[in-house]
Amino acid sequence: MLGLRPGQGGDRVGYLPQRRSFGPGLRIRGTDIVRLGLEGDRWGVPLPGGRRRREQTARVDEVVRLVGADGYAHRPIGECSGGEQQRLLIAQALVRRPSVLLLDEPLDSLDLPNQSAVAALIGRICHQEGVAVVMVAHDVNPILHHLDRVVYIAEGGAVSGTPQEVVTSETLTRLYRTPVEVLRTSDGRLVVVGQPEA
Repeated sequence: MLGLRPGQGGDRVGYLPQRRSFGPGLRIRGTDIVRLGLEGDRWGVPLPGGRRRREQTARVDEVVRLVGADGYAHRPIGECSGGEQQRLLIAQALVRRPSVLLLDEPLDSLDLPNQSAVAALIGRICHQEGVAVVMVAHDVNPILHHLDRVVYIAEGGAVSGTPQEVVTSETLTRLYRTPVEVLRTSDGRLVVVGQPEA
């Protein structure tokens, strides 16, 4: 990736793993979670003050604003909702100014309004910050209108192309080697219906 050998991407790759939410008893502030993206790989307690520390604080504040988390970033992360926590974790992945952002199920465990809000946020960040986003998602509906390309993986094969090319009855039937219907609801959501397994 990025023309480098595996493991050498470093700061150029931001990563958000699939996760469960933080427990309500966790007292670490949201800004501290974001700051871990800058200095979480270092040992020891950071020295107070200094130009570098001021620059890091300014960058943390910048990405917190970018993801729209300024209103709650100073609260303990355990007191934040699932959508708020996800925004802070996206800020953590962005804090080192990566070229590529890898997101593993970023909408998992979020309610529909938060899925929509986080999908829109990721789409905005992609264009505003010039970051390429690679996302794993089992439900494409919340992100469908933000996607440029889709790679659909199933049954040991893969198909890639635009969403209009890939998410079709014909393409998915060929990929799964069984009849699959892609239906569009009146509000534009897709429903993928396959044959029940024997």
